[in-house]
Amino acid sequence: MGDSATRGGLLPAIPVAEARRLRWLLVLSSILLGIGLVTPMLTISQFVFIRNSFSVVSGVYELLRNGQFLLFLVIAAFSIGLPILKLLVLFRLVSPSTDNGPATQRYLRLMHEYGRWAMLDVLVVAILVVTVKLGAIASIEVHYGLYTFGAAVLLIMFVTNRVVKLIDAVYENEQQD
Repeated sequence: MGDSATRGGLLPAIPVAEARRLRWLLVLSSILLGIGLVTPMLTISQFVFIRNSFSVVSGVYELLRNGQFLLFLVIAAFSIGLPILKLLVLFRLVSPSTDNGPATQRYLRLMHEYGRWAMLDVLVVAILVVTVKLGAIASIEVHYGLYTFGAAVLLIMFVTNRVVKLIDAVYENEQQD
């Protein structure tokens, strides 16, 4: 990311037409995220007759219910909380009447720097842990929830990157004038 988020003053406004397109992408990513969080991601089949399907939300709930508090906090924070926070900040940045002060600048910088790896990588690692632990005694079937969640994460990452580039470009143009 350029250093526009660390400069003093307000972030420059994103061009109206581009902001409108980004808002539509954010609406789409919000829908995909909501679907991806609650729909089954995978089904674990143990032996012949035991089958368990999990979504992100149900998996996080099971971690809490089974006393796995650290895993619960990590997965819930990075796979549920952070994407929602990113969406809220991005909606604020592309809204027509936004006040992009220092707090928003800080959120944008943090979101861009740390948000890339947080959601998708933690989810993939969690799925790999489950797969490795159960490989010999269970089979895992992937469902559309995983693809929907992955699409939402990638779309959020794309919009974040686009917003940062637009803000940097507008700031550079203002500096040249």
